[in-house]
Amino acid sequence: MSKKSNILTIIYHFIFGVTSSVVGAIIASWPLLLVFVIVQKTNKTVNLSIGQVMHNYNQLMWYLIWPFKHKLKMSNLPTSPLAAQHFADVKKLLVLAVLTFLCCLLIFLWNRSQKNKVMKLNKVWALLFLLLPIAVLPFALTNFDNFFVVFHHLLFAGSSTWLFDPGTDPIINVLTEGFFASCFAVAGIIYELYFANQLLER
Repeated sequence: MSKKSNILTIIYHFIFGVTSSVVGAIIASWPLLLVFVIVQKTNKTVNLSIGQVMHNYNQLMWYLIWPFKHKLKMSNLPTSPLAAQHFADVKKLLVLAVLTFLCCLLIFLWNRSQKNKVMKLNKVWALLFLLLPIAVLPFALTNFDNFFVVFHHLLFAGSSTWLFDPGTDPIINVLTEGFFASCFAVAGIIYELYFANQLLER
């Protein structure tokens, strides 16, 4: 295998690992939110039933991941212009992640059908990618709130639209810190499992 092929393989697996974790977290967010709403009773803070909260979340997520939906409208929860801008920014990232994941999945299925090891990741790189999140794990575990802030500053540099006011954007009362932390945990676990599998694969 050429050096160029090695570089492309490394990039491919890193992107596939990251986008797999994002898509996995998106899917897991529905049951996670349901659990947090039931346990924390956050539906009462927005004066809605649990079913209504989940319906509004469905509307939000459909907007965020469906490329052809251009306007966010939740039935029971208003959205301020600043929050709408933030969700539009998030939408760009999530749609890109989902489409990239699907492309990587197609490449994976093609490679598997060929029964070859063209896209096999070197174990050294698999180990490096596996250990990469450990650098931020202590910070995330000990102070998720600060980690969440830093994450947004990095991802949405120069923007403060992600600082929601519960008075104008009550959705933030439902999407609690615990909920986001759980989504990040799911993403981290999927990422680690992806590269652990690459490391153990013969």
